[in-house]
Amino acid sequence: MMINLNGNIVEDGLKLSVGNRAFKYGDGLFETMKVIHGKIVFVEDHYFRLMASMRMLRMHISMGLTLEYFEKEILKTVAANKLTEARVRLSVYRKDGGLYLPKNNEVGFLIEVHQLVVTIKKDYKIDLFKDYYVNSGLLSTLKTNNRILNVLASIYADENELDNCILINERKQVVETINANIFLIKDKKIKTPSLSEGCIKGVVRKNLIALVKKEDDLEVEETEISPFELQKADEVFITNTIVGIQPVIKYRKKTFTTEISTYLSKKLIKISVLS
Repeated sequence: MMINLNGNIVEDGLKLSVGNRAFKYGDGLFETMKVIHGKIVFVEDHYFRLMASMRMLRMHISMGLTLEYFEKEILKTVAANKLTEARVRLSVYRKDGGLYLPKNNEVGFLIEVHQLVVTIKKDYKIDLFKDYYVNSGLLSTLKTNNRILNVLASIYADENELDNCILINERKQVVETINANIFLIKDKKIKTPSLSEGCIKGVVRKNLIALVKKEDDLEVEETEISPFELQKADEVFITNTIVGIQPVIKYRKKTFTTEISTYLSKKLIKISVLS
């Protein structure tokens, strides 16, 4: 596999220095993107989310890090690996130096790509992960390198033969799943955790909310959601960049329908193509 390190296409086999801040302190961010037929889906949303996140972490944004440069480097890496459809991870990290206090706020970046594989599972089972909590607040909305909670929840899901787990915050409210935002539907009213609950500021989440607001017979609300509400929901689905919408079939003893989530999935695919 060929990777892109700070604009240079090189063979995989990257060696980190002992001063790498992403490794030592989790001092970095990442974006997961999807490329279909040589086009980055929702590219502007990914770019502006990354820029906003870098500002929040007080990273220096050079004048050269434009949307056009961002897009060019990703597609260059995809082409170097002879792919037309790809799963992309762009990592941005503060450069080496310092302890907790960095010596400077300059950044480096790494782009890795893999063949895109999208699987929508028909019998998708989830449950709560209650061992540890997501801290509510805006810092949790960023896709930082610190994903240890997600790692532990993934191990728990695997040990319990689940497809995913719902993460909750310190107030024991629903936040998201391990790798996706979560939505529930009751009587054609769609609810999703607000950003203040600590959920990732998902690109597909943003576009889906905008899509639903244009539907005459559906409404959407960003709010607090208690785990108890999941038992009452008609439908539950999760969203992320790679799969789009994955309907949830089972939560504990509850079985959900998929009528509206299937409808929204088809609409989302159409706007993805046009993005």
